[in-house]
Amino acid sequence: MSLLISDLELLRDVAELGSFSRAAAARGWSQPQVSQRVALLETTLGVPLFQRHRRGAVATPACLTYLDAVRRALSELDAGKLAIQGSAALPEARVGCPPSLAPLVFAPLIAVLADAPLELYCHTDHSPELMERVLSGRLKLAFVFNRPTITGIHLEVLASSPIVALAAPTHPLATRSQLRLADVANERVSPQWWGHDADALVRLLRQHRRADLPLHINQPATTACDLARSHGFIVFMPRIAALDELDRGELAPLPICDLPDWRWEVMMAYRAGKRPDATRELLLASAREIGARWRARLSPG
Repeated sequence: MSLLISDLELLRDVAELGSFSRAAAARGWSQPQVSQRVALLETTLGVPLFQRHRRGAVATPACLTYLDAVRRALSELDAGKLAIQGSAALPEARVGCPPSLAPLVFAPLIAVLADAPLELYCHTDHSPELMERVLSGRLKLAFVFNRPTITGIHLEVLASSPIVALAAPTHPLATRSQLRLADVANERVSPQWWGHDADALVRLLRQHRRADLPLHINQPATTACDLARSHGFIVFMPRIAALDELDRGELAPLPICDLPDWRWEVMMAYRAGKRPDATRELLLASAREIGARWRARLSPG
C-alpha cells in the first residue's frame, strides 16, 4: 500500500480528535471506512497506531513519534501550496484551558502574540482532558489546575491563588472588618466548585448553618461573579478568577479569619521534545509573561 497525503491527514485527524467517528464526520466518511484505512496504515507501517476504547482512540507512542514527521510533511506541503498562491504560510499553535480560566488566558495570550509569526487556536475543556490532548500532541500548551505529574508532560506553576469569599460592595457584610465562617453561613451562599476542597468548605458551612436554605454549588467563575454582583450571594472562589471584578470594584473580599488557606494552582502543561520548537518556546515565554502579571496582581498590597 502506497501512502497518500489523505492517509497522513487521516492519521493526524484521528490523533487530534481522539476518535475514529469524529474523524469520519470531519472528512465526510463512514466510521468503517476510517477504521479500515487506519488498519491498512498499521499493516503498512508494521506498528499499532491507536489504542481503541469505547470512548475513542488514543495514539500509541509509535504513532506520536510518527506524527511529528507527518505534521512536518503536511506543514511543508501547505507552505508550498500557499507559496505558489502568493500567500505566506504561518505555523499554527493549539492551546487550551478550563472554561473558568478562558477570560484570563485567551485574550491576554492573543494580545501578546498579536504580531507573532503564528496562528493561535484556542480550546476549552476540563484539566484531565487537556492533559491528554497535550500528551497526544493535539495541544501545544494547556493551562490546567492542580494536576499530578504525568510521564511525558512538563508542569510549571504560573500562579498560586488563594480561595476567597466575595460579595457585592453593597452587601451588609462587606463593611465588616473581620468575619468568621459562622457569620456568613446563614446568608445566601454559593461556592464555586474549584476542586475537592470545595466539598470540605460545604461541610464546614453546614456545621454553622441554621437557616433552612440550600447551598448551591456553581461553575464556572463567571457564574460565581454574577451571583455575587447581581443576586446578593456570598461566593467562595479562587481570587485569580475574579481579578478584573475586584479591580473594577464590582466585588469586595470578605475578611473571614477562619477560612482555611486553600489554594488553586494554575499550571501550564507541555511536552518538551528533543527537537527545537520555536513555536512552543514562544508560547511558553508568553505564558510566563502572563503568569508574572497574575502573580503581581495576587500579591498583597
